[in-house]
Amino acid sequence: MADLPKYEYVKLADAIAADIASGTLPIGAALPSERAMVDIHGVSIGTVRRAVRELVSRGLVATLPAKGTYVIATPATAQPPQA
Repeated sequence: MADLPKYEYVKLADAIAADIASGTLPIGAALPSERAMVDIHGVSIGTVRRAVRELVSRGLVATLPAKGTYVIATPATAQPPQA
């Protein structure tokens, strides 16, 4: 079976997860702002927001209202949040 193409938000989430895994974004580091990620990655604000939600669901980042989004785990140590 052929590999299906990935949605843009999944590609962005995978790229950020790779930066976390490589140490480019260490635990405790803040992700760039949504608007900065729009400019950096050339995607829509909706794509950025969905990618961040995907990273939250993977247990890699946490968003603090009015503070930003921060790395809380690496892909190897991430525990998805309990519903």
